[in-house]
Amino acid sequence: MSMPLQLPLLVEPHRLQEHLDDARVRVIDLSPGEVYREHHVPGAVHLPYGEIVTAQPPVGGLLPEDAALERVLDAAGIGPDHHVVALDAEGGGAAGRLIWTLEALGHEAASLLDGGLHAWVNEDMPVESGPGARVERGGFRARGTHANVIDAEGIMARLDRGGIVPLDARSAGEYAGTDVRAARGGHIPGAVHYEWTRGMDRTRNLRLRPIEALVEELADLGVTPDREVVTYCHTHHRSAFSYVMLRILGFRNVLGYPGSWSDWGNRDDTPVE
Repeated sequence: MSMPLQLPLLVEPHRLQEHLDDARVRVIDLSPGEVYREHHVPGAVHLPYGEIVTAQPPVGGLLPEDAALERVLDAAGIGPDHHVVALDAEGGGAAGRLIWTLEALGHEAASLLDGGLHAWVNEDMPVESGPGARVERGGFRARGTHANVIDAEGIMARLDRGGIVPLDARSAGEYAGTDVRAARGGHIPGAVHYEWTRGMDRTRNLRLRPIEALVEELADLGVTPDREVVTYCHTHHRSAFSYVMLRILGFRNVLGYPGSWSDWGNRDDTPVE
């Protein structure tokens, strides 16, 4: 391949359309299989969400071993020189998880399709249907340090020192502890509640809301770019969108918690509010 492609972390549908024939771009669709077969971005490769997560019940949403992820991403046709554009049919949770995973593995050339499949289809962009073409292996290799990943022990250590802001992307009931989905309900001490879909504009096909408004809302909650922010939900699916949203807003010190509340809430050594 030639020079690396420079695309922003958030890419508009019309901008992606301009690059559909560019061999440097690999469009990855994490929508459910039946949705992908009905309509997808031309040339997009289908990657089932379940292939980029693993579980140790009752804990879900864990990060698979690097070798396992290498095989999955290689089979999806992703190579070291590809710029990945990720999308899904839900507004960005699954796509965000892929981008977070790629960053953990050292592959930072990735973008979120603004509005995902909702924006693409509803705005009459070109689509294909069917199972999609077979793709050649891409030669993906993990070279990352998992620098954007944190576990329960890391969170507890940072809580003791102060300065960390846990950002809870779950529903209000889960945050409050009235909707209990683990052995214990509630939230990580000091966590700020910002339900993940607040970042989406439902009047504009689930595009990201205006950046200025999001920055102001988060600042009012004490979530500012100078702080270390940990995003979590129940399995780091919803909060993976929150992670990418913060990165788009200019936050540099953001971490994702795989397992999230399905881990924290099922342990007996973690503090709960």
